[in-house]
Amino acid sequence: MLVSWNWLKQYVPLDMPLEELERRLTFSGLNHEETKEVADDFAIDLEVTSNRPDCLGHIGVAREIAVLWNLSLKLPAARPTEGKTPVDSLVSVRIECPDLCPRYTARVIRGVKIGPSPQWMARRLETVGIIPINNVVDISNYVLMECGQPLHTFDFGKLRGAGNKGDRSNLPHSGPSGAPHKLDLSPLFPPEIVVRRPLPDEILEAIDHKTYQPGPETCLICDGAVPVAIGGVMGGARTEISPDTRDVLIEAAEFDPVSIRNTARLLNLHSDSSYRFERRVDPEGLDWASRRCCELILDLAGGELAGGIVDVGRPPRKREPIVLRFSQLQRILGIEVPAERVREILLALGLDPLAAKAASPQSLAVTPPSWRRDLTREIDLIEEVGRIHGYDAIPEDVGVPMVPSARRREDRVLEKVRHVLTACGFDEAVTLSAVDRHTSESLSPWTDAEPLRSAMPVVRGADRLRRSLLPSLLVARGANEALANPIIELFEIAKVYLPQGAELPQEPLLLGIAGGRDYPAVKGVVEAILCELKIADPVEAEGLKGDRSDLCETPFGPLSGKSDLSPFDTAASCRLRFRGQTLGYMGRLTDDALKQFDLKGPATVAEVRLAPLIEAADLMPRCVEQSSYPAVTRDLNLVVAEAVRWADVAATARREAGPCLETLQYRDTYRDEKRLGVDRKSLLFSIVLRSGECTFTNQQADEIRDRIVAACRSEHGAELRRKDEG
Repeated sequence: MLVSWNWLKQYVPLDMPLEELERRLTFSGLNHEETKEVADDFAIDLEVTSNRPDCLGHIGVAREIAVLWNLSLKLPAARPTEGKTPVDSLVSVRIECPDLCPRYTARVIRGVKIGPSPQWMARRLETVGIIPINNVVDISNYVLMECGQPLHTFDFGKLRGAGNKGDRSNLPHSGPSGAPHKLDLSPLFPPEIVVRRPLPDEILEAIDHKTYQPGPETCLICDGAVPVAIGGVMGGARTEISPDTRDVLIEAAEFDPVSIRNTARLLNLHSDSSYRFERRVDPEGLDWASRRCCELILDLAGGELAGGIVDVGRPPRKREPIVLRFSQLQRILGIEVPAERVREILLALGLDPLAAKAASPQSLAVTPPSWRRDLTREIDLIEEVGRIHGYDAIPEDVGVPMVPSARRREDRVLEKVRHVLTACGFDEAVTLSAVDRHTSESLSPWTDAEPLRSAMPVVRGADRLRRSLLPSLLVARGANEALANPIIELFEIAKVYLPQGAELPQEPLLLGIAGGRDYPAVKGVVEAILCELKIADPVEAEGLKGDRSDLCETPFGPLSGKSDLSPFDTAASCRLRFRGQTLGYMGRLTDDALKQFDLKGPATVAEVRLAPLIEAADLMPRCVEQSSYPAVTRDLNLVVAEAVRWADVAATARREAGPCLETLQYRDTYRDEKRLGVDRKSLLFSIVLRSGECTFTNQQADEIRDRIVAACRSEHGAELRRKDEG
C-alpha cells in the first residue's frame, strides 16, 4: 500500500520526522517496506496484512497515526448539494444475486464537464502510482485511495433501460454551457441497473479493451440489456467515461470476497478494486464514499446531483459488543496498563463504549467500528492495546504466567496411525456420518441391529447413521474409479453409531481401510500400525469358514475359523482379536460385493477399533544406538508341511537368531506337487544380521543360518531347499 506524505497531511498533522513515522508504524503492525521521493512528495510503502483492509486507504493510515501520536483526525464532511430531481426517477437497480452482491447504491450527476484533473489531485495520484486520466475517473480513484472503498463511474447517457433499443448519449440533457438543460427527457426510458450472474457464453469488453468470458459465479453489472462491468473487478468499455460524457452514474457497492477473488484469478484480471473487495470493505463507509465522490465531481467537473440515493440490498449489520477485562491485560501482556489509558486507546481506534457497562472498574464493554471486522474477541482488544501502547514498553524479562500443555494420548496415537498409512500410500478420506439405506445394509460387520434414523437427512436419502466406515469408503472408491483415477487407496478415522435398543448408541472410534491391494499387502499395513504403536500383547487372527490356511497366515496367532461374513472372501479374510475382544475385521471382497458397490477391480478392506490400541500403545520414545558395522544377509527356503504356519516358523527363526537379528522378512510361499510333494510348500524368507561389537563374518552368519534350519527341522519338520532341487 503506497501512501503519500503530503496526502496524509490533509487528515492529520505530521509534525514528526519521516523516519520516526516509519518506525512507529512498523512497530504497530504496518510494516514499512521503503520510501521513495516523488517530486516534492514521499511515497511510503507499507505492508498491510489481510486482516486490516481499513488501512488500504489514506484515512485508515491517518487514523493509526492519530492514535499513535494522540493527534486529532480531520475527515471531509462529504455533504454534496443535491438538486430537486429525485434519483429514483432517473435510474432503478435490481439485484438478482444477493449472495454475490449484498448491497448496491447509485447516484446520478447530470451536466458534468470532462477535463483534466487539477494539479494537486494529479500529483497525489501519481505519487501512489496511478496515472491521471480525466477529472471524473481520477476522482473515483482518489476516493478509492482515500478511504479504501472502490467506486465506479458510468457514462449515464450510454446506459440503456430494459425496453431501450439505443443509448441516450445524443439527447440534450445539458446546455452548451454545461449547465443542466431545462428539457429533461430522461424519464422517457430510465435505465435499469441489473446485478446478476452471466448468461451462457456471455462476454464483455473491459476498459482495458480486452474481451473476457466470466465464470458462472461472476457478478455482472448490466444495464437491462447487456453487461457493462465485471462487478468489483473492472468496468466495461461501452460505458466508460469519455470526453463526450455529460451525465455520470456513481456506483458504490459491496461484493462477496470469494466471488471477487475467484473471478480475478479466473480472468487473470486483478485491479485495485478487486484487491480491496477480496479483503472486504467497510459496509457503513459505502455511503460516505459515494457522497465524497459526488462532492468532488461537483467541485471539479460541475453538474447537478440528483436528490437522494438508490440503495438496494441488505443494510449494514450491527456489531456485537466485546467485553475487555482489565485483569487480562496483565495476564497476557505481562504489564499493567492503566484503565484510563485503555479507554483512551480503544476510543481513539473508533470503538464505541456501552454506557451500561462503561462505569465498571474491572472491565470495559465496547462495540467495534464497522471498518474493523478483525475485532471480534477479547484477545483482539488486548492486542490493540498492546500494539498502540507499544510493545517496546514491555520489558524483556517480564513474567508472563505460562501453563504447560500437551497433546492428548489419543491425538498422539492417531498421529502415528496416520503417519503409517500415508507412508504406505493411503490418502485420508472424510465421508458423511449419515448414509442411505442401500449403503447401510451393504456391509455391517459390527452389528445386525437396525441403524438409527434421522428425521432430517443430511443429503437426499441419507437418513441412517452408519454402522461401519467401509461402505462409505467403497462408495468413494467407486466414484474415483468412474473418474479413471489410477491410485485409489483410502482410509478414514471416524466414529460409527451402533444401536443398543432404548439406550444411547455406542460410538466407537474406528479406522477404516479400503484399497486395491491384495490381502497380504493390507495385512502388512495393519502389522505396520501395530509395530509403530509398539503393541506388546499378541493380536490373534481368526480365519473365516472355508479358508485356506496359507492365505490367512499372519503373525497374530492361531486361526480357529469361527465366523462367516458374507461380503468377505473366506479364503482371504480374518477377524482380529485383542485381549479377548474383537479388534476388527480384514479381508478381500467377494465378486458379489464388488458388484454391489459398482467396483471394477478387486478391493481389500480392514476395519479396526482404535480405543484398545490407544490404551495399549507404548508412546515412550527410546534411543537405540546404531551399529557402525556392516550387515550380512542370508536367504532361507524351507520346505514344510501345508499345515505349518509362517508365524510359527518366523517365531522359531527369531529365537534362534538371537540379538544379532536385525530384520526378518517374509518373501513368498511356493507350491509344486511334482517338485515338493503333496501337501508340501516352501517358505522363502530373508534374515539380516548385524553386530554392535564387530563385523559379522560369513562363517558366523552361516552358523546362525544352520542353527535356524536345525531348529525348524526339529520343531516343524522343515527341510532346507537347495538350488539343485529345481
